[in-house]
Amino acid sequence: MKLAGFEDKMVILGRINGLYGVRGWLKIYSYSRPKENIFAYSPWQIKFASKDWRECRVKAWKTQGKGLIAEFEGVTDREIASQYLGLELAVTRSAMPALADDEYYWCDLIGLEVLNQNNLVLGKITEIKETGANDVLVVEGQTRYLVPVLKGSVIKAVDLNEGKMLVDWDGEYI
Repeated sequence: MKLAGFEDKMVILGRINGLYGVRGWLKIYSYSRPKENIFAYSPWQIKFASKDWRECRVKAWKTQGKGLIAEFEGVTDREIASQYLGLELAVTRSAMPALADDEYYWCDLIGLEVLNQNNLVLGKITEIKETGANDVLVVEGQTRYLVPVLKGSVIKAVDLNEGKMLVDWDGEYI
């Protein structure tokens, strides 16, 4: 699926959440599933305090316990690595694999206006939660709705170009 204006959108894949060792390795928290998939994307972009995205390349990575660690090009010691703590890791949307017409990346759904079949605006998608059984959309409007992501039965239509999602969800459901 090719959408106008989505190519340059930054997709957050994870964040740097710690230091590892004295040679500049960093602990990586991945939002991808499985978590190792974060390393399939390159180069990463990192936003420093200047608000500009800067390219960052992974020199090496490995699993460490239940987490991931990575060595970045140009990061050679713990002091340099400490400047990266808490920063998000992203790629441009165009670096993501194309999806089928009925598939969507979570980042593309955040911000969509959600309407039910009675044309009642429920609000906008602010986040998506992974619950195990099925994912759940958090829709914020005059009230907060938790809408299960069930294609066909609950999610009726998604129009990314219009920025809308149609759901079979009563305004009375919380």
